[in-house]
Amino acid sequence: MNKLRFIKDEGSIFYKELNEQIEQYFAENGLQKTGNRKMFFKILFYFGLDILFYSLMITSHSVFTFYMFYLLMGLSVLLTAFNVSHDAAHGVAVKSKFWNQLLFSLSFNLQGNNAYVWGKNHNESHHLYTNIEGSDIDVLNNPLFRMTESQPLKWYHRYQFIYAPFLYLFYSINWFFFRESLMLFNLSSRTIKIEIPRIEAVKLVVYKLLYIGYMIILPVYLLPFGWPVVLLAFLLNHFIISILFVAVLGVAHLSDYVLHPVPDVDDKLNVSWPKLQLLTSIDFHAESKFLNWTLGGFNAHAVHHLLPNVCHVHYLKIIPIFKQLAKKHKLIYMEMSYGESLASHFRFLKIMGRNEHLIPMRYER
Repeated sequence: MNKLRFIKDEGSIFYKELNEQIEQYFAENGLQKTGNRKMFFKILFYFGLDILFYSLMITSHSVFTFYMFYLLMGLSVLLTAFNVSHDAAHGVAVKSKFWNQLLFSLSFNLQGNNAYVWGKNHNESHHLYTNIEGSDIDVLNNPLFRMTESQPLKWYHRYQFIYAPFLYLFYSINWFFFRESLMLFNLSSRTIKIEIPRIEAVKLVVYKLLYIGYMIILPVYLLPFGWPVVLLAFLLNHFIISILFVAVLGVAHLSDYVLHPVPDVDDKLNVSWPKLQLLTSIDFHAESKFLNWTLGGFNAHAVHHLLPNVCHVHYLKIIPIFKQLAKKHKLIYMEMSYGESLASHFRFLKIMGRNEHLIPMRYER
C-alpha cells in the first residue's frame, strides 16, 4: 500500500473547528461519543433477530417458511453488520474496547468473513486514502469493471453499466469464496495486496468452514427438504445481501460527482485529508431517522469518514453542525436523494466504460 502525504488547505481549518464544536456538543450535553441506550437496544435487537430467524429457519416444517426465515435471517445479519459490526470495528459501538472487539469479531467472523482483514484495511486504507488507487483497498482491480482512469479501457467496458447489476449479485459470494481466500496466497482482486498473519489465516479457513456448516450442512441434515433446496436458499440469500450491500455502499464513492485523486511522483496529494473525504463521498438523505436506524448511518458517509470516532446514533444531532461549518468554510458537501445518487453511479459506470477520462460533474445545491 502506498503511503501518501497531504497538504493543508481550507479543509484543515474546517476539520479543526468541526472537532472543536463536536467536542463542545458532547461536553455540554454530558454525552459520550460511543453508543448510548439506543445503541444498546439496537445491539440486542439485531442480534436477537439473527438468532430468532435462524431458530425458525432450522425448525421449519415447509419449504415456504424455510425460505422466508432463511432470507429474513440473511437480511437481519446484513443489518447487524451495518448497525453493530461497523461501529464496533471503529471502537464506538460501546465504551468497552473488549466488548467492541468481541462484537465486531463475532458478527463478522460468523458471517464467514475475516474480521481482522476487513477491520485493519478498512481503517488503515479505505478511511485514510479514500478512492485513491494503490492506497485504498476498496478500489477494484477487476478486469470486468473499469473504475479509474489508469485502468485500461476495453471494448466490453462500454456495456458495464448494463451488466453491472447482474455481477453485483455475486458480490458477497465472491467476498466469501474468493476475495479473502486469494489473500492467503498474497493475491487480491483489489489494487493492493494484503498479507495475513498465520493465526488469522487459520481463523479465516475455520470460520468459513463453520459458516458452510451451519448455513448449508446443518439445514440439509436436520430438515427434510434436500440439498438443492438448501443450496438455492444459500444462493438467494447471498444475491439479496449483495444487491442491498452494493446499493447502499456503491453509490457513496462510485459516482460521476466524486474524485479519484492521483498523487504526484513524491506520493503527495494536493488536497488535505478532510477535504479529500468531502470530494470522494456522496451522502443521501443524511438526516433521515429511518435510514439512520436501518443503515447504521451509512447514508451519511462523508460524516462518518470525517468522524469515525462517533457512533452513528449521534449523527442526526451533529449533522446540522457539520453542514453549517462546511458552508462557512465554502466546502462542498454532496448530499442528494437516493435516486439521484443511484443515477449518478450508473452514469459513472457508463462514462468510465466509454471515455478515457472522467470530468466530474459540478455539484450545485
